[in-house]
Amino acid sequence: HWTLLSVSLLNCLLSTACSVGLALAIALTVHGRGTHLVRGCNSSALPADARTAIATNDCPFNTTRIYDTALALWFPSLLLAAAEAVLSGRCCLVALVFRGIGPCAHSCEKEQV
Repeated sequence: HWTLLSVSLLNCLLSTACSVGLALAIALTVHGRGTHLVRGCNSSALPADARTAIATNDCPFNTTRIYDTALALWFPSLLLAAAEAVLSGRCCLVALVFRGIGPCAHSCEKEQV
């Protein structure tokens, strides 16, 4: 029970941190219209808006669809990380109930008997 409690609590904290980080990345990318995504490119040929970026040899990656691709990958990752945090929180509550700690620990023990 202690292993379930510690692992689920750790996973809940990590998943929550991942969700917050992804939400921040999405917010910064949308607010800055993707300029942070092409910041590693020092070419003056790149426009300020990453949605209209062109592929140049000065950039170590293809910038043509970086804005849409990043958001298309980050939104599902955010949803999955949030779902993982919720499920890990529920596992943590179950581990607390198994240890006899928590809001319904005593009533659940009577039901099991």
